[in-house]
Amino acid sequence: MVREVLVVEDEPDIRRLVVLHLERDGFRCRTAANGPDALREVKAAVPDLIILDLMLPELDGLEVCRRLRRDAATAAVPIIMLTAKSDEVDRVVGLEIGADDYVAKPFSPKELVARVRAVLRRSRPDHATRVVSVGPVALDPARHAVTLHGQAVELTPKEFVLLQTLLEAAGRVLSREYLLNHVWGYARADEIESRTVDVHVRRLRAKLGDAGSRIATVKSVGYRFEAEPA
Repeated sequence: MVREVLVVEDEPDIRRLVVLHLERDGFRCRTAANGPDALREVKAAVPDLIILDLMLPELDGLEVCRRLRRDAATAAVPIIMLTAKSDEVDRVVGLEIGADDYVAKPFSPKELVARVRAVLRRSRPDHATRVVSVGPVALDPARHAVTLHGQAVELTPKEFVLLQTLLEAAGRVLSREYLLNHVWGYARADEIESRTVDVHVRRLRAKLGDAGSRIATVKSVGYRFEAEPA
């Protein structure tokens, strides 16, 4: 099945370049040049993934991301942000509000396509179907559902895969490099900043409430989901 990507970028040359490389790689593309147009495109037909520039006219990328994550119809759509190299704060904010990955400008089109494939590969895990339960947290891969004390918890696709990876390894330490490989799909840790892992873990802890403290930080190594409460 051909995957569809919505490319939201106000610079025509960059937009055409991204579309050219995605279509060469077998993707179908739609485009938008500003925030309101992006929201209209998504409402008309939800894409498989969105490439979203942060610096957009009329409605910036962060606000577009917030609105997409608040809407149940688009809350699970993977989002890759395009940012300027200097916009570290915006990148972190974007990850906090639900973006799955980011690519800094100037970027290699081949790298962007690789990121798109990695995010799509990890956004809908299908390698396991059994329910994983640790303490008050239960994760059902088949239903793509998480509950805490029996109450539903809304997670982004990347948060879901991260939690699934931690739960399945409960009691064992997982390095940032391991998480970057198994959750984000990168073969080398230097392909993406480890801050990305930290941001997603922090957001996941917040959503898990009292169970969030079970995600323990192992200094200079990575993270472990405690099988028993601390």
